[in-house]
Amino acid sequence: MNLQPGDLAPDFSLPDGAGNLIKLSDFRGNRVILYFYPRDNTPGCTKEACSFRDAYANYQSHNIQVLGISTDDAKSHTKFSTKYNLPFPLLSDEDGQVSTAYESYGLKKFMGKEYVGITRNTFVIDPEGKIEKVYLKVKPESHAVEILAELGIA
Repeated sequence: MNLQPGDLAPDFSLPDGAGNLIKLSDFRGNRVILYFYPRDNTPGCTKEACSFRDAYANYQSHNIQVLGISTDDAKSHTKFSTKYNLPFPLLSDEDGQVSTAYESYGLKKFMGKEYVGITRNTFVIDPEGKIEKVYLKVKPESHAVEILAELGIA
């Protein structure tokens, strides 16, 4: 992994489920949890999204914005957010460019097959826009609480 704590986080502009463009730089002054996940409505991704949902009030009370990114389209994100009452934006990176910039998109193996997709990685970005922490290939169930604990919040 080339992106390291202390590096400036690659800026981006991506649409959310409603088609609004969300820019990382809009959140300067706040911490951002940027989590990359493979697909809406799959078991692991649902567990991860719901864990962030369940911890969201705690993130909000510390001025931390949560953003989820996958290659799913806005329609898929809207259905997923509505179904699980997700209070944070899910962003569509349909061409994988932002995921690639964050080294979270590429060749994967599953059950002996190779394919291109998103790796479940998370980046904590500090208020100045620098990467504070990198989590690689995370466990979806406990990840949101793990981040809070490591930030000294939980």
